[in-house]
Amino acid sequence: MLMKMSMILLLFLSMLSSLSLITSNETGEFLDIICPNTNTFTSDTGWHSPSTDSFQSNLNKVLNTLTSPAAHDTGFYNITAGLNSTEKAYGLFLCQGYVSADVCKDCVTAASIMAAQRCPSRINVIVWYDYCMLRYSNESLSTLCESPIVNWRNTQNATEWNRFNQVLGESMNEVVTEATVTANKFATKQANISRFLSVYSLAQCTWDLSAVDCNRCLKLAVALLPSCCEGSVGGRVLMPSCNIRFEIYPFYLQNATSAPATAPKALPPPAPKGTN
Repeated sequence: MLMKMSMILLLFLSMLSSLSLITSNETGEFLDIICPNTNTFTSDTGWHSPSTDSFQSNLNKVLNTLTSPAAHDTGFYNITAGLNSTEKAYGLFLCQGYVSADVCKDCVTAASIMAAQRCPSRINVIVWYDYCMLRYSNESLSTLCESPIVNWRNTQNATEWNRFNQVLGESMNEVVTEATVTANKFATKQANISRFLSVYSLAQCTWDLSAVDCNRCLKLAVALLPSCCEGSVGGRVLMPSCNIRFEIYPFYLQNATSAPATAPKALPPPAPKGTN
């Protein structure tokens, strides 16, 4: 009886924590930002004609499109700007499949602001929030990328770990399989550990990955769980091309509308801005 009461209390506290996060911050919690200082670009401060092809001007076009309202209907968008191969800018965002278009837009906008503040003049940037990921680079982003890797662990420890680990492993295998074959590369699952306790799992890839590459990325992420999160009631692995998470509360908002299982719409590049 004492063990059952402890599990109920643990679940209640976890759900309160999740509810507080959801209602207090529409973008979700900021998780991490990575921008190596080995590659930078020079600030574009001089006069340029409309035909000038610089990385900064192309990056501005990319970010303007990624933060525009029309880009967030599906939860994923990627874009390339520039004609000169040496100055092209590539960008994408991926929002969690359970958030609305408005939440997606708010999160991507916050991520772009964070990137400008924390990584000025950096060429390769990746930002993670609870509800979205934003990337940009001078190289194509539409290929499988398995690093950098960010791990997060829930500080609460699980009881009956052997049973928990068994159910979690089965649940993760199922969401990986489902995410690999669905159009929006996203899947969730609730699995019962006991009468009073469930584990909620999520797996997601960027939409531009093939089924083979999505499966490879997610399986690598799952393989990393023991080293980062063994014994915990929750954890996540974030990679540029995919992410996974598990908790003992429904963190993925079961009543929310998932991203439509259709291909993302193509948006035209923004019109060139006037020059002085």
